Amino acid sequence: MSVSMLSSSPRTSLTNQTEPALSLSGVSYCHANGHVALRDVTLQLAHGERVALIGPSGAGKTTLLRLLATHLQPSTGEIELLGCQPWALSGGARQKLRGRIGLIHQAPPLPPRQRVITSVLAGRLGQWSLGRSLLSLVYPSDKDGAAEVLEKLDLADKLFERCDQLSGGQLQRVGIARALYQNPTLMLADEPVSAMDPVLAAYSLNVLNREAVASHATLVASLHAVELALEHFPRVIAVRDGRILFDKPSDTVTSAELDALYANEQLEGIAPFQQTLGQSLHIPRC
Repeated sequence: MSVSMLSSSPRTSLTNQTEPALSLSGVSYCHANGHVALRDVTLQLAHGERVALIGPSGAGKTTLLRLLATHLQPSTGEIELLGCQPWALSGGARQKLRGRIGLIHQAPPLPPRQRVITSVLAGRLGQWSLGRSLLSLVYPSDKDGAAEVLEKLDLADKLFERCDQLSGGQLQRVGIARALYQNPTLMLADEPVSAMDPVLAAYSLNVLNREAVASHATLVASLHAVELALEHFPRVIAVRDGRILFDKPSDTVTSAELDALYANEQLEGIAPFQQTLGQSLHIPRC
């Protein structure tokens, strides 16, 4: 799988680059059962930034991504996305905003009997007219575009396969391809490579990052494998118990900070950290 097949031509951004891509101020989120998933989160990302969210299971990473996707409304605090306050918009305007946000799920919601080409083209259904969207479900309208983005993820030969004939890692790459085909301004990825082996995971994150750079898109990805976060993302935001524990350049993260972040949880990728950070990490008991 050669990196040389990645696109290098930038896409046009329609967003005012002088504004932050996203801004959260004092954001908290409480579930209906009373569980507080996020507490007083304040952060800002510039356009084109690529950021990894790390932290133990249940830390609040997925909740944060769902808030950024406007699938959840904060209990307190303010969110601004791509120059808009989503919850001050009308329903139609908020739906239009969502068309500029690409979502990559850990388990992509792909209909089992749907062909890969149709799943990829679904990335632009929110941008097409109703007629074109319905027609594309039966007669895919952009075979070349779907094939091009699948080739970047080494899936060109799966263009007409059914989704239920793919492995978990292949399905995740189809999910990434769909988001890339959408050409969003903001990309949100929740554990996008969890079903892939280490080599394929690194390759897929390389594709995702290079395409984000080429299109000037802002990328936020939640990753459980910490070594992948440090290797592929310039900025790392660590979340624990619903709070931001640290927010800093990935090359300045220390083993002591990771110990504190993952206390009482098994940490993936111990060996790379020992070499990269220059000291052994404490391995908590399971």
